[in-house]
Amino acid sequence: MTPFNRKNWRPEVRFVVLFGVILGVGFTTLALRPVDEAVVGPFTAHVARLSGGVLGILGEEITVSGHDLRSPRFAVSIHNGCNGLVTSLVLVSGMLAFPAPWWTRIAGVFFGLVAVQFINLLRVVALFYTGVYLPESFNESHVVVWQSVVILSGVALWMLWARWATTRSRECR
Repeated sequence: MTPFNRKNWRPEVRFVVLFGVILGVGFTTLALRPVDEAVVGPFTAHVARLSGGVLGILGEEITVSGHDLRSPRFAVSIHNGCNGLVTSLVLVSGMLAFPAPWWTRIAGVFFGLVAVQFINLLRVVALFYTGVYLPESFNESHVVVWQSVVILSGVALWMLWARWATTRSRECR
């Protein structure tokens, strides 16, 4: 029995190690310049376009240029780290590392990514309106409130999913 035979590890240790490996590979991949240019940048621009669309529906005169949202009232620039990808990566890593049936993991990843991006969309819209109506609170709202909300939402989504996956796994036996 060698310590490197992962079949001998306790389930908690397997989860933590696998979570760390998936997370590390994910962050390393996202940090590569070709991935940043081909995936992260266009994805962030897509987040900006969606946010601009929602703000337009809400009656704002919005111009979207790349990662920037501009109106006569305020401007927001969406950077990497503000696009929901970090929280998405943490959530997906937790779901893939968790000992659950693959169909449960795939469903969790799909719905989890949609939920994180919806929450992040709310974040961008709320930050825009914070800038319009409470510009002196924008930085605190951005860094303290909304970063915490998005990260904690990802953790809460994982916890809800893990409970559901565990229950589903028991029911299917």
